[in-house]
Amino acid sequence: MISLKRYIIVSLAAVFSAYQLLLAAFSINVPVDPVPYVIAMVLYALATIVSLWPSKKVKMPIWMASVNLGVSIVIPPLVSAQLDVNGSVGSDYSTWYSAAIGTLMVITSTRRRHLFAWLGVAFLAVHTVIWAGPGALGTLGVIGSIDWVAVSHILSWSLLRIGKSAEQFVEAEREATAWQAAQEAHLTERQVRLKKTIQMALPFLKSVASQGEKLDEHSRQEAIYLEAAVRDEIRGRKLLSEQVRKVVMRLRRSGVVVSLLDEGGLDEIDNDNLARIHGELASVVSKVKVDRLVVRTGTEESDVAVTVVGLNFADGGDASALGQDDEDQVVLWREIPR
Repeated sequence: MISLKRYIIVSLAAVFSAYQLLLAAFSINVPVDPVPYVIAMVLYALATIVSLWPSKKVKMPIWMASVNLGVSIVIPPLVSAQLDVNGSVGSDYSTWYSAAIGTLMVITSTRRRHLFAWLGVAFLAVHTVIWAGPGALGTLGVIGSIDWVAVSHILSWSLLRIGKSAEQFVEAEREATAWQAAQEAHLTERQVRLKKTIQMALPFLKSVASQGEKLDEHSRQEAIYLEAAVRDEIRGRKLLSEQVRKVVMRLRRSGVVVSLLDEGGLDEIDNDNLARIHGELASVVSKVKVDRLVVRTGTEESDVAVTVVGLNFADGGDASALGQDDEDQVVLWREIPR
């Protein structure tokens, strides 16, 4: 659609420019010497063709704008020198160059070289006043050419602002859509976690309710395991799969202290790679023989997806019980690539 609109605008500009050359051709018998007259026509035609030639960039190159300005400076004296200022100037088409330069400068202004366009019509006005007097500004169409450039400048500036505003609106809409998608994803994830938690806890809670006020030792231990599993659902997030859950629960029942920490490093990983990471994680965890196991995701910029650290309590667990984790000995370090 944008290409079609641009094609229409360029076509209209080409037709209007060709019309100026047609007027010049009709009055080619008016100048004293037609050679400079024809040279002016050729210069204008070449400048117009170059200016309207298809380009990826809307903004006109400086060299092209300079050529257009040079043409607008050369043509008036070139043509007017062959005309009789005291004759029928203004009553025929011999002063075609006035509208032609206005057209060329409008094209220059439309392609965002406003300074060059204003300099071009300014020279046209000064030359006309010097050659034919101030009254000729109206009769030769110089004022009309200035008006065209002014309108072109205003429209170009307005369209540029509209374009920037449209880009800002598109960016704002994109950010709003991304935010909404993120919120919906968080809501869906919370619902999935809640559903999973209910599935895990409901059978045990029913059994607790059936036992009355007092719980036996087995039920107390199962409550501890259940609490750890629920904590995994909150803190472990994408580290979890059904296979990982089973292996982690088996470790806990054997006495291993397990911590799963998902810090967002797996959020952008596709499902196939995530399944591979879960498989490697379950394989690594199922073989460990440690007192404490810490599984943590890497950062999004890291080549490591998951880090598995196995620790043994140096003094049977007394230092760890006092919060002195620096006494623990690292016996396993495994990195699973992204």
